[in-house]
Amino acid sequence: MVDLSQYLPILIFLAIALGLSSAFVFLPMGVSRLTGTHNPTADKLAEYECGFPAFEDSRSQFDVRFYLVAILFIIFDLEAAFLFPWAVSLKFTGWAGWITMMVFLFELIIGFAYAWKVGALEWE
Repeated sequence: MVDLSQYLPILIFLAIALGLSSAFVFLPMGVSRLTGTHNPTADKLAEYECGFPAFEDSRSQFDVRFYLVAILFIIFDLEAAFLFPWAVSLKFTGWAGWITMMVFLFELIIGFAYAWKVGALEWE
């Protein structure tokens, strides 16, 4: 027979998490209806971007360059995230760690040079 009492703390945790998340979502909605602050108007329900109405349809396609710049940002952001722990642990990794990071940086520099050459970083 399987002893299911081991799972009791997990079930209690899940119940508390579900209760708190439900309270944080539904309690403000209920309080706003009870106090009379729930007053939707056309201006409140209108879509806006950066404080003013959108210029185009919300379902229009983005330019591919937007995604390319976003991917390049993520790549170079991760590079910066890898450099700090590497620098902190360099005395433990020694020359092998240094050479490995230089190969990694060289590959990223080659990719950056290629993206620059093909015009991926230019925005019209």
